[in-house]
Amino acid sequence: MTFTIFSITCFALVASALGNCGVPAIKPQTIGSRIVNGQNAISAVNCRFLLGFHFCGGSLINQNWVLTAAHCAVAVIPGEHDHVTVTLAITHPLYSSTTINNDIALLKLSSPVTLTPRISPVCLAPSTINILPGTRCFTTGCGRTATTSNPLILQQTGIPITSPAVCRQIWGQNSITDAMICAGGSGSSSCVGDSGGPLVCEHSGVWSLVGSVSWGRNTCDTRFPAVYARISQLRSWIDRTIASN
Repeated sequence: MTFTIFSITCFALVASALGNCGVPAIKPQTIGSRIVNGQNAISAVNCRFLLGFHFCGGSLINQNWVLTAAHCAVAVIPGEHDHVTVTLAITHPLYSSTTINNDIALLKLSSPVTLTPRISPVCLAPSTINILPGTRCFTTGCGRTATTSNPLILQQTGIPITSPAVCRQIWGQNSITDAMICAGGSGSSSCVGDSGGPLVCEHSGVWSLVGSVSWGRNTCDTRFPAVYARISQLRSWIDRTIASN
């Protein structure tokens, strides 16, 4: 089995009681409008590497589970602390490596993550959520930037949601499915190494995981929106899988 090191991006999400989700201790923000062309995350989480390289990201969705991309593989480091192993990795049964559709996987941790003001789960977008095109959301990661392939500090950037129609015009009518959501194309972008990391949007006062970094241009051209697995479309599978495991 191939093992991959993940950094779990949590936005330091914490509410009045640890364990609640969606209310950041420090709200996502950008200074100016500039991960490619992003900046250090306000919560300044360190990136961790195996043999000098970072591979994928993921989102802590409860104390026992991490959501990542199906095209990534397995072993997790949450925050800046001890190595946590994965006891179970479940890829969406309809994931296609050809079309990159349904590009999510769930990783069950060997022991529960200790929640702190810097490590707390992100809310999952409900299946009924409607994020309007143009809504400014945030993505974070430790992937390639405009200046380095190995940033030491978690990067973040604000990017607008792109409508499915516009995204299909850019990527092709058959390339964008209902299980995908697009964002970016406005000067910053997710890039290589950010796969599996979060796209979060504020909805009704709560920050929710709307997307998981999936694919885009190999050159990470910031004029093109990146493509994310659409959590609302995949929510029922996520809930069923966690409940039965």
